[in-house]
Amino acid sequence: MHMGSSIDGRIVPSQWPQEMTAALTAIYERLHQQMNGDAWLVGRVTIAEFAKGDPRPAEAVEALPRTSCKAPGASEGPYAVAVDQGAKLQMNIDAINGDPILMILPKTAPDNHLAELRRDGISYIFAGRQEIDLALALEHLRADFGIERLLLEGGGSINGSFLSAGLIDEISLLILPVADGGRNMPMTFDRAPAPAKPLSLVSVEQLEGDIVHLRYRAR
Repeated sequence: MHMGSSIDGRIVPSQWPQEMTAALTAIYERLHQQMNGDAWLVGRVTIAEFAKGDPRPAEAVEALPRTSCKAPGASEGPYAVAVDQGAKLQMNIDAINGDPILMILPKTAPDNHLAELRRDGISYIFAGRQEIDLALALEHLRADFGIERLLLEGGGSINGSFLSAGLIDEISLLILPVADGGRNMPMTFDRAPAPAKPLSLVSVEQLEGDIVHLRYRAR
C-alpha cells in the first residue's frame, strides 16, 4: 500500500496548505514511479474522480460471457485498476495518465455495463458472484494480466477491505506535517471494528518539507 496523510491519518487535503499538499503530491508520485508496480489499485470513489464527460450508456446486443476481457488497445501496463462492486462506474476514457483502466466486477454486472466498458476500451475481470472476493481478484490479475506487484492507493474504504482480508504485505506511508482533526473525514484505513494488524518497521526517512516516509512490513 502507498498512501499519504496528515499526522492524524486524514487523507482528504481540502483543508491543508496548498504548497504543502503540492510537495506531498510530488514526493508521492516520485515514490510511486520508483516502486515500479505492474498496476495501481483504487476504490470506486477515487477512480470516479478521473471520469470525463457525461454518462454514455450502451446496450448489449447479446449475452456476454463472465470471463476476463482485455481491451484490444490495452498495453502490458502499468494498469489503473478499480474495484467497482456496483458495476456502475462510467468513465468515458480508457486510460489514466497513459495507464489502461482495468475494472474488477462481480458476476452480477449487467450485460449493458459490460458492453459500455468494451465500447470504451476498458478491460475487466470478475471476482465473485455478488460480493467481490479480493483474494480471487488478485489471482485473476496475476493470471490474466501478469500483475505481480500491485500498489494499493486508496481510498480508506478499499484500504480497509484489503487490510481485513490480510492482503497488504507492505505499507509506504508519507506523513505531511499538518494536524487536520476534521470530524468524519476519510482516513488511511476505514473499516468496521476488527482486531488491529501488527506491523514491523522497515525504515523511517525525513524528506523535504519535513514530510516523513514510513515503511512497514506485515508480520
